[in-house]
Amino acid sequence: MRSRVPAACRSRRAVLLAVICLSVACRGGGLIRQYEYEEDVYLDLDGSATVVVNASVPALIALSRLDLPADAGARLDRDRVRAAYESEATDVRRVSRPWRRAGRRFVQIRITAPDIRMLPSAKPFAWSTYSLTETPDMHVFKQVVRGDARQAPAGAGWDGRELVAFRLHLPSRIHYHNVRDVETNETLDVERGNILTWEQRLTDRLAGKALAMEVRMDRQSILYRTLWLFAAAFGAAVLVLGAIIWWTARRGRVTVGTEKTE
Repeated sequence: MRSRVPAACRSRRAVLLAVICLSVACRGGGLIRQYEYEEDVYLDLDGSATVVVNASVPALIALSRLDLPADAGARLDRDRVRAAYESEATDVRRVSRPWRRAGRRFVQIRITAPDIRMLPSAKPFAWSTYSLTETPDMHVFKQVVRGDARQAPAGAGWDGRELVAFRLHLPSRIHYHNVRDVETNETLDVERGNILTWEQRLTDRLAGKALAMEVRMDRQSILYRTLWLFAAAFGAAVLVLGAIIWWTARRGRVTVGTEKTE
């Protein structure tokens, strides 16, 4: 005898199946971006920065020239990864445990730098130049990623659709940027949270194709402006409250004086 599946269960299964199909259809270049190498820079207006790198081990071997085992089954020496990113201009705060995706090991490295312009002194960032200049009206940040041609390590498992990303998290309002879609070359909007993402095909990065990034932004951080507005609003509220108290007290004195006259 066949058991009956409740309508609610059938609906949930249908939704789950649709999600799985959509994920499969979008894999490798659809709605959800998955990068072989990501470089996130959280920049302050004084030039200090936190840099977070998420990358596969084959990408670190090919792009950053790290001496790591390409074999996906080999043990990853995190101390070796840490040593590669340490320099006089950088401080490695964390190297994560590796995780797997598409049969490859990935790892995250978190670095702090007192001056973003000195970041290329660390070997994995030597392919880039960074500049942060100040004009009377705004700050201008530029990064150019170059590099010579590089070979994919044996057994990397890349199929040519992989992407790399350079992401910038900014503290102030953006007036200009040159972010374009990697496929259509159309100008993209600023992401929520004042984030900009430049993408490049991994094949172009391996070929050493230059990627130039530029942003112009306010000289004053959004946080500072928000705190100033909050302080101004609080001050105005205190003044209004004081005026109400003064007016109430004065009216009371006038009322008392009138009663005595009568």
